[in-house]
Amino acid sequence: MTRAHKPHHIGIIGSGFGALTTVRELRRLGTDAEITLIAPQPELHYLPGSIWIPSGLRCGEDLRVPLESFFRRMSVRHVAAEAIGLVADGRRIVTSAGDIDTDALVIACGARYIKKLPGIEHAIIPCQGIAAAESIRQRLIAMAAGTIAMGFAGNPNEPAAVRGGPMFEFLFGIDQQLRNERRRDRFKLVFFSPAAQPGARLGEKAVAGLLKRMQQCGIATHLGHKLVRFESDKVVTEDGEVAADLILFMPGLTGPGWLDATSLPRSPGGFIQADAHCRVPGLERVYAVGDVGSFPGPDWMPKQAHMADLQAAAAARNLSEELAGRPLGHGFKVEMSCIIDDLACGTLVLRNEKRTIVVPRSRALHWAKRFYEWNYLRQYR
Repeated sequence: MTRAHKPHHIGIIGSGFGALTTVRELRRLGTDAEITLIAPQPELHYLPGSIWIPSGLRCGEDLRVPLESFFRRMSVRHVAAEAIGLVADGRRIVTSAGDIDTDALVIACGARYIKKLPGIEHAIIPCQGIAAAESIRQRLIAMAAGTIAMGFAGNPNEPAAVRGGPMFEFLFGIDQQLRNERRRDRFKLVFFSPAAQPGARLGEKAVAGLLKRMQQCGIATHLGHKLVRFESDKVVTEDGEVAADLILFMPGLTGPGWLDATSLPRSPGGFIQADAHCRVPGLERVYAVGDVGSFPGPDWMPKQAHMADLQAAAAARNLSEELAGRPLGHGFKVEMSCIIDDLACGTLVLRNEKRTIVVPRSRALHWAKRFYEWNYLRQYR
């Protein structure tokens, strides 16, 4: 009698873009492995849409997508827990709900913000979660007038670990919101960054356009000066202070804290080191995708949902090959694709290793971003 084939068991840590795309791609490839996904909640938080929460165009519930139905369709077991460590060369995931043994692992749990700057508790970090965007909305409703300072910084040990695009969207979105509410004249907006050319990964043309747009909108700038600290009513830099009644700040990114309890190879910026196939060097059938990883590529490689999707698709294909005993052969395309939205219009930035394309601000691109959100999320609803 022939012994029945026992399916492999794949563990996936995270429930964001990279994790869910890994699930979809594995099933699309016909992988019959058991899949266990570890995340605190069976939800996708669509954070790109959080830029529209301050204006009320979106609310939190619009962006919290329950995943129970998706998990059933994909035959995924969800474990409501947080990863806290790895042992046995990644074969055993240590979680807050107990240990889980697997044959393969995909780590897609995202990154965390660096909160070492003194007084950072006085700033709201817009992309930290839906609750942060809701807090911005409440603060704006309560303000009759004042100064709003908005800015971002990077990881000094890994310059690519920055998320500046959404900060531009909050900046221009709040400017437009206040105009829509007919009270923009009562507010001063200031954009700050330790970089003299903030958003350089978008390309020179895009940066020039963004700075020109700030000037047109009457947004003051404080650029090229190292940040020293935040206080309740100001941003302090090495070259002066920016008075502020509300501070929105996006710090640089680093790897999640639980990685410190593992022997995973790390990049200078604290991320999991991965190769061009998204595999973690020195470990068999262990992959990293999305913001948690550091990958070979150009210094402008973005940490964004689109890049996580591309890496997840490559990781799933390579993992399928590896489980079947075949050599790996799938890399991922390095590509930036984003629409910088301001509530009324959007500017499209496309960048790959050959060229950078900037499509000027238009109303059609605002609606294209909204359509993309609807189309992306319907595969999970």
